[in-house]
Amino acid sequence: MPEPISPSKSHGLVEVLDRVLDKGLVIAGDIKINLANVELLTIQVRLLVCSIDKAEQIGLNWWRYDPRLTGVPASPYATAGDSLDSRLARIERRLDALAAPVQPAPPHPPRTAAEPSSTE
Repeated sequence: MPEPISPSKSHGLVEVLDRVLDKGLVIAGDIKINLANVELLTIQVRLLVCSIDKAEQIGLNWWRYDPRLTGVPASPYATAGDSLDSRLARIERRLDALAAPVQPAPPHPPRTAAEPSSTE
């Protein structure tokens, strides 16, 4: 006969889940498949389980910009928090810098016959 579920056990599970989501849980592992001392396959597994608030505290917020999750097509030139106006202004500054006239170098004074040439 199965054991009846007691409130204390579910309370313990809720506490554990709350602690994991609040503090975070990292699971890391590597799987390597070798045959006759030749590495055929390496799989690196890194898993982080935490709440969204905790993830944002540690700098993870990829879900805000993932085009598969947001429905907004990704631009290869966009960076996090980059608006179209700021990108355009940055491009215009670069173009202005490239289009700025280059000052020619001052001409060398003519050499006199008394000065030896460096190639002689």
